[in-house]
Amino acid sequence: MNKSAGQLLLVDENDRVIGHSEKSAVHRLGLLHRAFSILVFDDEGRMLLQCRAPEKYHCGSLWTNTCCSHPLSGEAMADALKARLSFEMGFDCPLFHHHTFTYRADFSETNLIEYEIDHVYTGRFNGVPHPNPQEVMGYRWVTLAGLRREIRSKPERFTPWFRLIVERLKEAAGNGQKLNERAE
Repeated sequence: MNKSAGQLLLVDENDRVIGHSEKSAVHRLGLLHRAFSILVFDDEGRMLLQCRAPEKYHCGSLWTNTCCSHPLSGEAMADALKARLSFEMGFDCPLFHHHTFTYRADFSETNLIEYEIDHVYTGRFNGVPHPNPQEVMGYRWVTLAGLRREIRSKPERFTPWFRLIVERLKEAAGNGQKLNERAE
């Protein structure tokens, strides 16, 4: 068995893999690692949000993007995306790369640090999600305009990475990029 299986990918500032490590150590030490975030929209243009389960290791009970996680050592990104979306939200849909960004957030209440190169993907889905209650406390569909207003008025209700993603969606729209077209 591959000793590194199940471990997060450590990367340099150019997203080149430089090693791997166990998830809790990566977040305790604030090591730069690869992550992904999925944004799913319906045909009306609404985004599917999830409220993270209270038991999550950080940001429990906060609203965030449809799904997020980390590709594991030895796992292709496409496989990680499909598996995690199905595991957390109970459905699958085609996904498209939208953009990639780096962020860092310190969580004083848990003494954990998120330092990630986050690959953001978008997709379309018009059915009913079947969220995993161990991962997701609730879900809702929102318009981007309503979401932006809510983030401005109550930012503490949302995960830090999701607030950054929503801002980047605004920038991408300003540059004429559509949500389901590959970011260059």
